[in-house]
Amino acid sequence: MKDFLSSSKKIFKLYRQLGEKTLERVPEEMWFWSPNEESNSLALLIQHIAGNMKSRWTDFLTKDGEKEWRKRDREFEVEFSSTTELMAYWNEGWKCLEEALDGLSEKDLDRVIYIRGEGHTVLEAIQRQLAHIPSHVGQMVYIGKIILGKDWESLSIPKGKSEEFNKEFFSKEKAKKNISDHE
Repeated sequence: MKDFLSSSKKIFKLYRQLGEKTLERVPEEMWFWSPNEESNSLALLIQHIAGNMKSRWTDFLTKDGEKEWRKRDREFEVEFSSTTELMAYWNEGWKCLEEALDGLSEKDLDRVIYIRGEGHTVLEAIQRQLAHIPSHVGQMVYIGKIILGKDWESLSIPKGKSEEFNKEFFSKEKAKKNISDHE
């Protein structure tokens, strides 16, 4: 439990980086493309992830995580017409989450907060977000792979390169490795 907050922050940072690396690879004009009408585009996923974080983590210790001002359904309609606006919104969402987590101590983890009227400990709320964000970042990565096809550059170990990676990785001096070193 002692390191839960710092570990959670590392995992959130990792998934933020995966999302942003995906966006760096995909041409901006393709951020609004989706495989079909029922699927999300990168732009819609950015809107949803950011909107969710802003709602969940604004005044989260004193107000329900589903804010009255949030219009969740609109997160799945194109709200922003430029990638600059989208990235500003994405950054606002992450800032909200990061500031909320930075303001916590381990003793806060047992406090009860509410999301849609349902009680959660702060620890449970963080775990809920640790499940939610990675699922959507995974969708972002998959959409990026669909868009770029054979031009996709792997964000981790490329297919067919595991043995080569492991040989190099395990030949290094035994030291505490960061989570991002072996994802």
